Amino acid sequence: MERKDEIIQMQNEIMQGLLNQRMQLLSEDLWGIKPPEMEELLGAPKDASQPQAPKAAASQEKAASKEEKQQEETPPESIENLKKELHGYIGLDTIKSEVDSLINWIEIMKARKAHDLPTPDLSLHMVFSGNPGTGKTMVARLMSRIYKSLGVLSKGHLIEVDRSGLVAGYVGQTAIKTSEVIQKAMGGVLFIDEAYALTNRGGTDYGQEAVDTLLKAMEDHREDLVVIVAGYTELMQEFIHSNPGLESRFNRFMFFPDYTIDEMLGIFEMRCGKSGYTLDEEGKEKLKEILEEQSQDSESFGNARGVRNLFERAISAQADRLASVKEEINKDTLMCLKAEDLTAAMEDKKKEEAKG
Repeated sequence: MERKDEIIQMQNEIMQGLLNQRMQLLSEDLWGIKPPEMEELLGAPKDASQPQAPKAAASQEKAASKEEKQQEETPPESIENLKKELHGYIGLDTIKSEVDSLINWIEIMKARKAHDLPTPDLSLHMVFSGNPGTGKTMVARLMSRIYKSLGVLSKGHLIEVDRSGLVAGYVGQTAIKTSEVIQKAMGGVLFIDEAYALTNRGGTDYGQEAVDTLLKAMEDHREDLVVIVAGYTELMQEFIHSNPGLESRFNRFMFFPDYTIDEMLGIFEMRCGKSGYTLDEEGKEKLKEILEEQSQDSESFGNARGVRNLFERAISAQADRLASVKEEINKDTLMCLKAEDLTAAMEDKKKEEAKG
């Protein structure tokens, strides 16, 4: 073996050792799995002749139970701080108003209950409708924390799935798969994106099995489980009206409109500020021009998601530009995004779309 190869091999061994050490320390800190157990989970049991699966499963169960305990022990956040975070979002004025009203309603119902006054059953399951990138997942995460703050949920976490996370390929398996997801979501919010995909595949599809399992869980665990379903507006209407059980359990609807040009400009500049970038005046004009053009097809562009992708492409284009210049690079040049970076970002997007 040549000296160069030996050095490379030594470097690889050192890096692997450091990686294993960090994995062990992280696993113990975050999940309570001690190093020997972690080695077994990574496929390096101390005694290969002994069956290791039960120990690994026990370790995973221990980690899951510790995570659940941490969620329950985490103190609720201040509702005022959560409302402040909500109102710090760009746009979403209607959503902000509806969430404020919902918070007020829950607090009044709690006060009535404390004074032994009759209160209706709390139905907090919701339907979020709108195009991609309009803030549905972001608000769902916030709602899980709000519900914990108000004492509605014990953990306040969010489990996000789509059809593939609920539906299996054989009869009977879907109910098991859906039940496992529901169990993970207990004490928090189960967020099902593109939920209409569960019912629009025809009569022989197993999606209905997932819906039936979900409806039963929503009835059995109404005190500590909230389900939020989301997707395109028209398709979500069809989904809810496809089953009387869905209609009776989902009676709160929130529509997420597309972002305006000014709101998307604000989102882009907010990302610049958080990431240590600035946009010069020509860049701002170019950005507005791009957003006006792209938002003609808001479904394809993706609203805030499209803005995020544009920002990421722009900083990549800026890096290419700066790598080719000969003059000294300073802090200001590193921070500044220019119109040419945005132009290059759009050209890169078009090339990628042409390939796909």
